[in-house]
Amino acid sequence: FFGQHILSPFYPVLYSFTVYMACCIPYLALDALSPVIPALKRCRVQPRGRRPTLGMVLHCLAHTVYSHLVFIFPVTVAYWYWRPVSLPRAAPQLHRLILDVGACLLLFDFQYFIWHVLHHKIKWLYKTFHKMHHKYTSTFALTTQYSSAWEMLSLGLFAGASPLLLGCHPMTEMAFFIFNIYLSVEDHSGYELPWSTHRLIPFGLCGGPAHHDLHHQKFVSNYAPYFTHWDKLFNTHAQNSSKGKSKD
Repeated sequence: FFGQHILSPFYPVLYSFTVYMACCIPYLALDALSPVIPALKRCRVQPRGRRPTLGMVLHCLAHTVYSHLVFIFPVTVAYWYWRPVSLPRAAPQLHRLILDVGACLLLFDFQYFIWHVLHHKIKWLYKTFHKMHHKYTSTFALTTQYSSAWEMLSLGLFAGASPLLLGCHPMTEMAFFIFNIYLSVEDHSGYELPWSTHRLIPFGLCGGPAHHDLHHQKFVSNYAPYFTHWDKLFNTHAQNSSKGKSKD
């Protein structure tokens, strides 16, 4: 029964939307609770930044639903008919799954870094396709996918191509999608929590919410989505010296 659902052409878009909302809802709950729980406010990347209003949340949610229905749904169905899912009998070994998910994240991080730099350095690309994503300088979870159709589809292409190029098992591909979506939402959540990914991974290898938040404030640094090595290599890495204030 579960296998039949995975093999459905409707499964990819439902899976993507469900995982995305499941990642966003806890952070939206933090936004709702932060006015009455002072400890949560101290976890905000921009404690004096503007909190998302109900109107902002509904606007971003409506845009996400629209994008999934009008753009992502037909593309994923067409892709399914071009390359139907086949499920191998054996699942990947755990160590192989972990290594392949890590490899997919590194490959996606590289692809997105190049795409992101080009869309900031070339003014026509920025104004036409990427500017929409920078509407909010105090980001919250649902701003993760508040972007143009071109941006949504091209980044979706990178996410789909990474496990395909690396020859990953379908289970690995699904796990990669979960991690990829979660890390994206975490970066835009506006919260640095004790269990945030960049605090669990040593040596400053991951940027985290403050790293990406600074990109939304300044627009001229921290182009890689998750890791820091490409920004350090190309001298586009910056760090927040203090938690700042912004207005949307």
